[in-house]
Amino acid sequence: MAEEGKKTELLKKQMMEYFAGKESAAENVLICLLAGGHVLLEDVPGVGKTTLARTLANSMECDFGRIQFTPDTLPGDVVGTTVYNMKTGEFTYREGAVMHQILLADEINRTSPKTQSSLLEAMAEGQVTVDGKEYPLPKPFMVIATQNPVEFLGTYPLPEAQMDRFMMRLSLGYPEESEELRLAKNFLAGKTVGEIQGVCTSQDVLAMKEAVEKVQVSDGVIKYIQDIIALTRNEKSFVLGASPRAMLNLIRASQAKAFLLDRDFVKPDDIKAVAINVLHHRISLTPEAKIRKEDMDRLLKELILKAKVPM
Repeated sequence: MAEEGKKTELLKKQMMEYFAGKESAAENVLICLLAGGHVLLEDVPGVGKTTLARTLANSMECDFGRIQFTPDTLPGDVVGTTVYNMKTGEFTYREGAVMHQILLADEINRTSPKTQSSLLEAMAEGQVTVDGKEYPLPKPFMVIATQNPVEFLGTYPLPEAQMDRFMMRLSLGYPEESEELRLAKNFLAGKTVGEIQGVCTSQDVLAMKEAVEKVQVSDGVIKYIQDIIALTRNEKSFVLGASPRAMLNLIRASQAKAFLLDRDFVKPDDIKAVAINVLHHRISLTPEAKIRKEDMDRLLKELILKAKVPM
């Protein structure tokens, strides 16, 4: 295993030591990091969403920032503002919450659509524009957003354009019995996220991301991915199919999955492992499908099985 692969294993092990939840959820967050994507964690309060984000940041010795979204949060709180300096007679940029390597956007669907949209440029282009001037974000940069289920009071559903910026939407769920018991023991022993020692640096993460980008994707595998995307666009139960950005995210996520398995090429199994998490939040069911109580994940599984697997 290459040096980058060994550090990735250490990072995953460290995350699971402090995060009491499903290993698959931690692995998918790690896939998004290595693939240069962002992740949306949707679940009920108290299942470890914030702990997972802090554990990841501290394990990588990355700068961590958190913003609690509320109905009165303004775009300037996120991207920053320019302030007039009376001593110098000039305007200076005051950084917003987005100027961190790992940003926890907590309860993102509790703020207004205007404030939600302030993250679009940062998530897509790695920069923010304030008063006509562009400011690059630190690298690596990753948004880990959390949201309450849409049925909760006081929420603003994220628009399609915002959802499309997230590589994956994950639900952590309640931990297994053994994990919950370990959480209780850590709590009684005073073991907290704040004491986590880094197992790699931000430069190591950038090296891991470069290694992921070098994982080979054959023409046959690309065609397989494109077939899956095309099937979502032709499915009558969907209002919208997956976007070209979804296809690119699926390619990169499958590369990251192969990298975690210590492989330098992508197999169809890698695509199947990440496809549903990459696609299901970008697609909407038709009103008729909702009346029939169709299940989005089940429909996607059926579509993936229809796609022709490359030989």
